[in-house]
Amino acid sequence: MVRALHFVQRLRLFELLPFKAPTRPFTDCFGGLEKVEAVRQIFGERTEEVLRNLRVEFTWMRGYMRVSNVDGHLIVSSYYVNNGDKVDVYLDLIHELVHVKQFIEGKKLFDSDYSYAERPTEVQAYQHAVEEARRLGLSDERICKYLKTEWMSNESLKQLARVLKVKCPH
Repeated sequence: MVRALHFVQRLRLFELLPFKAPTRPFTDCFGGLEKVEAVRQIFGERTEEVLRNLRVEFTWMRGYMRVSNVDGHLIVSSYYVNNGDKVDVYLDLIHELVHVKQFIEGKKLFDSDYSYAERPTEVQAYQHAVEEARRLGLSDERICKYLKTEWMSNESLKQLARVLKVKCPH
């Protein structure tokens, strides 16, 4: 059963399934983030309005979080929020909020003309997350650990780190 769920998740079939969990207001789930400077830098004067209108869907699927390319709401793995490293969860929220802004601006979030590490929307989102990681005092080694995902090759990680000016150990 678990293998089947991981297979479905890798294929992103959940985007095609008609089932959609109920959503909740972002501010009910992550209240207080509207006051964080890193978030205010993303949305500026519209921070409260955007976050008040942003919806969050908690999903049973493993993974992390992402932005719906249908309506721009945040899709969050309940497992990740409850069991993931809290700094990573926080940095991922910053990263995904940049994608929310990009969605609002009409940018193509999943542009297949680029690899993941080269995609302009990903680079911009990671830039915000890395800036916040540095503000928190994280070392380059710890930031590299944050940047590394199971779908990113070591070469892609090095490329992304180079663009973000993060020194990853070899």
